[in-house]
Amino acid sequence: MSEAETTTVAPGHGTGRGHAIFEAEGIVKRFGGIRAVNGATMSVEEGSITALIGPNGAGKTTFFNLITGFYKPDAGSSVFDGHDIYGKPSYAIARRGMVRTFQITKALARMTVEDNMMLAAPEQPGERVLNFLARPGSSRRRERDVREASTELLEVFNLTKLSDNYAGTLSGGQRKLLELARALMAKPRFLLLDEPMAGINPTLGKRLLDHMQRLRSDDGVTFLFVEHDMEVVMNHSDRVVVMAEGRVIAEGEPHEVRSDQAVIDAYLGGAKMSEDDVAAEQAAARPPDTEERR
Repeated sequence: MSEAETTTVAPGHGTGRGHAIFEAEGIVKRFGGIRAVNGATMSVEEGSITALIGPNGAGKTTFFNLITGFYKPDAGSSVFDGHDIYGKPSYAIARRGMVRTFQITKALARMTVEDNMMLAAPEQPGERVLNFLARPGSSRRRERDVREASTELLEVFNLTKLSDNYAGTLSGGQRKLLELARALMAKPRFLLLDEPMAGINPTLGKRLLDHMQRLRSDDGVTFLFVEHDMEVVMNHSDRVVVMAEGRVIAEGEPHEVRSDQAVIDAYLGGAKMSEDDVAAEQAAARPPDTEERR
């Protein structure tokens, strides 16, 4: 993505606080006899943009599903902002401000784009009948604020003209942008993005990256993103964590990771996928519907 180079950040920018907002240690997940995640340990510094990379089948999406409550880990520990979130349900983790997007988008196809956005906003008194009857003015003000926030985000991602369309009619790239915009409606402190650049054209990809930088600079949002575009990873992250065969094999600033022999080996065949690895990774990209509805 050559157009993305204009927003290159210096390594370490925004990471001066030194406080880990998220820590995971020894995370394990088995699918039958397969260890999709095999003792993964990592931390993310508050206010940073951290990339999580690795060959296909490395366990990246499974790891996301485990730490955000869409799968239950078999072992390990995870802490977000000083709170133990190990094994907690996804909705409880999201309420604390740790929000994620999906590799396979989860837009509500039979609702409009605008309704998808407004549904994601927290603290809406009008959602409860008694609140609406007792405080109709407050409910209307909050709905107006939510609608304004939705309009602003749809403009950022060039989706304004589609606000009245059903989400199911959008292209794959447009659904990806809607998923990100919807996640931002929840006002996250820590946002996890699973392959945000996939299916997005370079111009919109640049807008997404620019918006990430603004959210980090203006609101202190911390990012952890899975990405296969190495140009994006090297130019737009402060730190890179590398997974292979279900564990973290390297981490550091982009220029350090790029020359790490373990990383080179993983990408050139040191961590080859079996058919079982592929099946496990594909399954991990589809969180159970029952978990997502909670």
